[in-house]
Amino acid sequence: MADHIDYLADFDSSTGMLRALAGYLRGEDLPLLGAMPRSRAPLMKVVASVVNRLPKPLQDQVYIWSGWLEAVSTRKLETVSGDEVADFMAGLYPRRRYPAVAVGSSNGAAVHLWAALGIPWLPQTFLVPVARSGVPPDEPVEELRWAEPHAATVLARNPDLDLHHMQDPVQDRLMVQHMSYFRLKRRTLGAAYENFLRESLEPGGTIIVMECGLSWPTTRRGPRHVFQFGALGGATADEMMRGGPRVEAYLRSHGSQRARWEPPAPDGTSPEAEWGFAPSLLEDVEDFARRHGYRVRRVVFEQPEAMSPLVADLYRWWYQRLGLADSRLVVDSFILMEPYWTARTGSVPFWMVFNTEGSFRALEDYLDRAPAFDELLITLFSHGVDSIGLLRSNTGEASSPRHASAPISLASTKRPSLGISASSSATTTISCGKSPTATRPRRL
Repeated sequence: MADHIDYLADFDSSTGMLRALAGYLRGEDLPLLGAMPRSRAPLMKVVASVVNRLPKPLQDQVYIWSGWLEAVSTRKLETVSGDEVADFMAGLYPRRRYPAVAVGSSNGAAVHLWAALGIPWLPQTFLVPVARSGVPPDEPVEELRWAEPHAATVLARNPDLDLHHMQDPVQDRLMVQHMSYFRLKRRTLGAAYENFLRESLEPGGTIIVMECGLSWPTTRRGPRHVFQFGALGGATADEMMRGGPRVEAYLRSHGSQRARWEPPAPDGTSPEAEWGFAPSLLEDVEDFARRHGYRVRRVVFEQPEAMSPLVADLYRWWYQRLGLADSRLVVDSFILMEPYWTARTGSVPFWMVFNTEGSFRALEDYLDRAPAFDELLITLFSHGVDSIGLLRSNTGEASSPRHASAPISLASTKRPSLGISASSSATTTISCGKSPTATRPRRL
């Protein structure tokens, strides 16, 4: 099994969340998002401090070229292998028996749920960033034409994958200066995931299928190939396709002569490239479970953040049952999350997709109905662009009456864990219990 795959993006939701959960199950935290050795942390603090002092144009160049360093050359696309990626992902988890394994959509709130239950999650989607130049970020038709032969190369070797070619000149404006986003979704479990399930699931165990129903307008280029312009974030699908005042102002602020984009006409909708679930995988999971005597439980939801209030409430209930304080809320953003320290410090997690106005409204809605917290700590993921719908920091300060300045302690020694069990009636139940280590959940 490879310990690193050159063409697999480190900055993607699936990779970042997978590493965070795998680290938790090994009893480890996740410095530098797991993308670099822990020993580089002091150096990266210095680098970050220097970059933060640079003028904005130079900061943009650092962002653009650091992203490009992760992109794979078109000459190496024939090496992209869904089987190799699946083997790598499954191999990050400790080899032991689990009462359940989750499969499917990326979701930050669910990562905290799987951590609490002490179970792995196998992503359906992964990102291959492809190096290129000469295509302006506001020209989606040129982007599509450039990418078509390279998409065909990837698909020819991977009959069990769908390719969602995504271009988002709003949130990913800096990154798409010199790369294309090829998001690949598994149509089947494949040999590596099947082997992991057979070796790691307890007899009669449960496969939990995470199904995010988020969809997006797409242009189909082949049976397993679609083009998606825009993505979940600050701008709506309608704004990406038809424009509007916010789009015109955004393009003007970036020196564009356009008033709106002119993407290829969509001819349907597809599962959203990053978050949406492709249903073909469910059929294969159900067939595999029947053949091997496993249970299947589906978690179906429309918006990624729909999971966040549920998981936050579950953690509060869990801490209360254990006699622990439940008064600190830690708000994650995109892949900025630490399930290890969240549980270790007795913090309640609430995950936002991005630091956009829509995500902040979801947080405000939760705070409006939840009992008050003594501490509210927020991480904000930076994509380097003053983009449509981006939350301004002063807005958050003005709108968070529950914000408190008490310090957070990372020295807690209580590491509670939840356990998951399957009853004889084939229903999945959640139970709580204390354990001396966050890496070994209790079956109750």
